[in-house]
Amino acid sequence: MAETPRPGRPVRGSTSGRPIMAALDLFGRRWSLRIIWELHQGPTGFRPLQQRCDGMSSSVLRQRLVELGQAGLVTQQDDSGYTLTALGEDAYRALGPLARWAEGWAATLTEPTTRHQAITEDEV
Repeated sequence: MAETPRPGRPVRGSTSGRPIMAALDLFGRRWSLRIIWELHQGPTGFRPLQQRCDGMSSSVLRQRLVELGQAGLVTQQDDSGYTLTALGEDAYRALGPLARWAEGWAATLTEPTTRHQAITEDEV
């Protein structure tokens, strides 16, 4: 299993250890953002979380929950399953601007003509 990204240590794609690079490595792991997105609704057990994440494999979910726990974003509560920590809630709120940008991006790409025309192969 790959080591959980942490600021101050080299991470995938960067040897600098800068906090943003560690965060991008952590969030870039398959299903990590989806888990954070789903847990913002409140504590959730393992199986319900797995179902909400389109039935991802239990081994991947377990691995991501361990990584997100080691990163301080998720915690396991004895009686109610997994939940975001205060730091995890901060991460979820930080995704808001990115989600708004993505909606604008999607709208731009579906417009008949856009301000930012795609480069065609003939132009390259």
